[in-house]
Order: sequence, then structure tokens, then C-alpha cells
Amino acid sequence: MTSFTPSTIAALVIAASFAAGLNVYATVLTLGLLAHAHWVELPQGLDILSHWWVIGISGALFAAEFVADKIPGFDMVWNAMHTLIRVPIAALVAYGASSHLSPGMQVLATAAGASIALASHGWKTAVRAAVTPSPEPISNIALSTTEDGVAIGLSWLVTQHPWTAASIAVGLALIAIVLTTWMVKSLRRWWQHLLGATA
Repeated sequence: MTSFTPSTIAALVIAASFAAGLNVYATVLTLGLLAHAHWVELPQGLDILSHWWVIGISGALFAAEFVADKIPGFDMVWNAMHTLIRVPIAALVAYGASSHLSPGMQVLATAAGASIALASHGWKTAVRAAVTPSPEPISNIALSTTEDGVAIGLSWLVTQHPWTAASIAVGLALIAIVLTTWMVKSLRRWWQHLLGATA
């Protein structure tokens, strides 16, 4: 059974927070199932994830998100609402994972978890805003399925190879920040051009 040491808690916070920003229910469900099956020993502050009621609720919500997130248009509403869910839950997971650390380090871990989740959630929302207007639904479904796969994959990988998962999450977070910035600037230029053309 894999267990986390103080040196790998940071890797757990980084990878799980990024995954939660994409799909928090898939992240909680994966970690909970792995812990319940005794394939991984999560930090003591995350024991609650292995309880059946948490697994059941996160499983049901993952099933709902799996469908809702693949409906063009509605996915934008769903993602907007989940800004108030993904980021706080990622922060709570980071808080629980770092429960054995000093109060200052726990606050730092919680803030890092929230920030990383916000970065991946922002990337997801920005990319979805660009893809959703396309007339065909295939790209939306493929993108959503990929996000689900990344969330589950990172959540599993961090329990087996913590720093590999954390490195992937950091790389994806940097790409997310660059692409989101580029997309925002592009949309701003397009909007200004549109306003200039209609003036």
C-alpha cells in the first residue's frame, strides 16, 4: 500500500488541486476509492474521503457532471457555477492533506491548492468558451472526456508516483496560464474589432 510522507504531501496538493480544478468529483471519487480499497494511505486529514457516503455522493455528482459537461451551452453554465465548488473543495483537500504540518504551512498549502485549482478551472472555462460556439458537439464531448481522463489519471498517478504527477500538473498549469492569457487577449482584440466595425 502506498503512503504519503511529509516530502510527498506537496506533490499530492499540487496534482490533486489541478485535477480538482478540472473535475472535483472525479478527483474525490478516485482518491476515495483508492483509499477505501487500501491501495493508498492518504494523509490522516483526508480519511473522510474513504467513507462510503463521500464516495457515493462524489460518484453520483461525477455521473451528473459527466453528462452536463458535454452539452454545448449548458456546460458554460455548469462550469460557471462550479467556480464556487471546485476551488473551495480543492482548498479543503489541501488543508486536510497538510493537517500534520505547522499552521503557517497548512495555510500556505491551502492557498496553493486553491490557486492551482483556480488556474486549471480558469483554463477549462476559457477553452470551453472558445469551443462551445462550434456547431458540432463532437469537439465539446471530446474535450470534456479528455478533462475527465486527466483528472482521474492525475489523481491515480499522484498515489503511485507523486512527483511525476506533480510535475505534469505544474507543466499543465503553466500551459493553462499562457493559453488562457492568449485567449483573453485574442477575445479582447476580436471584441474591439467588432465594436470598431459596427461603429
